[in-house]
Amino acid sequence: MEVTRQNFKEVLPKVCSAVQEADFISIDGEFTGISDGPSVSALTNGLDTPEERYTKLRKHSMNFLLFQFGICTFRYDQNQSTYITKAFNFYIFPKPFSRTSPDIKFICQSSSIEFLASQGFDFNKVFRSGIPYLTQEEESQLREQYEERRSQINGAGPVSYTPTSGSGVCNVPEDQRDFIRTVEEKVEALLKNSDQTLDLEPCTGFQRKLIYQTLNSKYSKGLHVETLETEKKERFIQISKVDEEERRRREQQKQLREQEELNDAVGFSRVIRAISKSGKLVVGHNMLLDVMHTIHQFCGPLPEELDDFKEVAMSVFPRLLDTKLMASTQPFKEIISNTSLAELHKQLREKPFKSPTTECPEGLQSYDTSTEQLHEAGYDAFITGLCFISMANYLGSFLTPPKSYISARSKLLEPFYNKLFLMRVIDIPYMNMSGPDLQPKRDHVLYVTFPKEWKTSDLYQLFSAFGNIQVSWIDDMSAFVCLSQTEQVQIAMNTSRYAESYRIQTYAEYLQSRQKSTHTSRRWTNDGWADTSYSAASGFSRLQAVKRSISPSLEEQNHDADSSWTNYSSVKKIKTDGSCSQTNAEVAGSCDWPRLQPDEGRASVSPVQEEAEPEDSSANQSQGKRSRRHKKRKSDASEAPPPPLFDVPQVW
Repeated sequence: MEVTRQNFKEVLPKVCSAVQEADFISIDGEFTGISDGPSVSALTNGLDTPEERYTKLRKHSMNFLLFQFGICTFRYDQNQSTYITKAFNFYIFPKPFSRTSPDIKFICQSSSIEFLASQGFDFNKVFRSGIPYLTQEEESQLREQYEERRSQINGAGPVSYTPTSGSGVCNVPEDQRDFIRTVEEKVEALLKNSDQTLDLEPCTGFQRKLIYQTLNSKYSKGLHVETLETEKKERFIQISKVDEEERRRREQQKQLREQEELNDAVGFSRVIRAISKSGKLVVGHNMLLDVMHTIHQFCGPLPEELDDFKEVAMSVFPRLLDTKLMASTQPFKEIISNTSLAELHKQLREKPFKSPTTECPEGLQSYDTSTEQLHEAGYDAFITGLCFISMANYLGSFLTPPKSYISARSKLLEPFYNKLFLMRVIDIPYMNMSGPDLQPKRDHVLYVTFPKEWKTSDLYQLFSAFGNIQVSWIDDMSAFVCLSQTEQVQIAMNTSRYAESYRIQTYAEYLQSRQKSTHTSRRWTNDGWADTSYSAASGFSRLQAVKRSISPSLEEQNHDADSSWTNYSSVKKIKTDGSCSQTNAEVAGSCDWPRLQPDEGRASVSPVQEEAEPEDSSANQSQGKRSRRHKKRKSDASEAPPPPLFDVPQVW
């Protein structure tokens, strides 16, 4: 269903109802651009750390506008074995509803606009009929201003007027006296004749202020004065003859109208608050930018530090799942050759996968996948949900007996929760939103600085003696160079010691220099906690302090995605009673890409039994809140390992 400013108020209850009924919600956004400075290749460097990637996106992507937002809710009907879908395509535009409301500035990237235009995007609909929005802080400020204005007016004569000082005659500048004298003559004529209203000519804001002050001092009763707008957005003053009862009635109408305008200005932010309050699983495809823009635009400014951003994101969306990361991971990695959304959707309609059966209620727009509407946010959200269902249900085929339906709350999906795909990063596949990120060893990586004129070919020539290398550009004067062997690093360092045109550092030295500059800019309180504050919307939790955590190294986490499902056909499957005679794979809290670990005789929990239990959404919300707390790794060797989650071939 297409949603604009004209039908938003009517559709909003349907959206909130769909969110409450949903098993999960898929989202997608369209933006006016991606990067305001670096090229996309520099913005997504292959050796970015999660902190560096977040910092770059926050700096170079947040000045663009998210101007189309797609939501599709999915609810499984067990009787019909069908998914009930409700898709909504929202056009978003920050129209100021008053002179005191935020007047948002945003930028556009020509390549992004040209691409969307080629896809038939309706820009006129965005700018003419886009739904406004306010963050929680902006809404609070406007409501305070409104109440302050009302109290000032109520304490200084008729509510219609907005005097700035006492009730005495105001001082009119000499160059405006003729103008005010003309207004007074028109008002005198209105009071003497039978006309009930007088519309003055459009004038400046300063002149309107002088009119209000003058009329308030000379005609304290019998008149109602109000500023209106013409169709051309020109502001003028209307003066009406009224008795006291009629004046109060009009003032009440005006107050109700202003309150309604303020509520309308909150606009699309109400949808995000409804999704957040529901605590439902939110699914997206390559969704890091979607999450960042959603929080920045509808909730509040993004924090500077990545850990603080994670806390904010988990307070807004307690459970996230990225289908691009899911498709890039075993057991899907060996079957799916292309993880772009359109290609992924095509491949998931073929064996061994199965497309879900969907149904759309009457009165709502239903999408037909046979006629692609790619890059319409509502359609992209719809097929993102279909991709998630197909992959989730495929995991059920590894159970004994096989299961054709996997719930969005299934423990089979927990390894994918709250991990967002990192585009083009060589050795860190995801950003862990509810815990520490991977820290792979990069002993074979060099940080090279050089003259601005250098090109990739110059770097290949410089390192030609070291065989195959990989270059990842940082900016015009620096890049990472990955050597094929760690032993070559010291040789490269020695040979460059006396170089004048370039400089080489090890990756460890590069990190150390960055950490020094970071520590000098951070502010810490006496107890070592970082001060953060975040005004969250209704349903968001308020953040007070965030503890920094130490990320484990990649070796500690047994990072080996490719080996996880290599021999899954030879691993015994779960019995319906939950027992397993050969293999037990564990999902540890900080273990994201582990190898299969044999562990005979251990009792296990069957996901089939888990899914048979009642699904308590409040329990899921509390679980999400617990999972987002960053805990320091303990060195106590006697600490017991976490219990096994399920006895099927490990997904990570």
